[in-house]
Amino acid sequence: MAEYKTPEFHPAFEEYCEAVYELHEDDVEVIQARIADRLMVSRPAVSEMIKRLEVEGLVSIERNAIALTTDGLRLAERVVRRHRLAERFLTDILGLSWADAHKEAGKWEHVISEPVEAAIVRVLGDPTTCPHGNPIPGADYIAPASVPLSDVVVGGGFTVSRIPEELEFAPGLLEFLEGADVVPGRAGKLTAASPDGTTTVEIQGRHIGIGAFASQRILVTV
Repeated sequence: MAEYKTPEFHPAFEEYCEAVYELHEDDVEVIQARIADRLMVSRPAVSEMIKRLEVEGLVSIERNAIALTTDGLRLAERVVRRHRLAERFLTDILGLSWADAHKEAGKWEHVISEPVEAAIVRVLGDPTTCPHGNPIPGADYIAPASVPLSDVVVGGGFTVSRIPEELEFAPGLLEFLEGADVVPGRAGKLTAASPDGTTTVEIQGRHIGIGAFASQRILVTV
């Protein structure tokens, strides 16, 4: 990471910048309604906070679309980096489940200091992605060419590459995917597909049904 020191901000500011960053990363339209959905807060509350972020020079707004400024991006990258490093530490070293690690990392991201961050990186061997395959900002990561699982032809093989952040906020989905071995690096075959995007895959000798919402977002290499 660069030597630039990002000013300290209230955790709420960090949460909002993180949400804007991740929505953009997942190619979701970054408008107030999507932020409200992601953070599970009211739209008036989002409207008020976005105004504050704009005054602080962390976001800009054009035709209702919200974007991070240079300072906002620096802040978001710092928070997202620490969140994903924390998830990796909590799963790889402490053995927490995906769901528990995601929840705990949401707390850790606001309190990890630079020395602790450096120590986590050293212990983990400088990882490039979180447990779900999402890139860690500042890491030397090149994403593989990937497609949504729903785009794989029936009978076609694939390797899971990434579970986007959008799916991490769907209740129960992380537990389901981890339990079904739908994890980055795991190879499988698509055995059936419905017109609505629902798929059935075979992974580790098991047949797993995956709903359209997840199938259209899980990224795989073919």
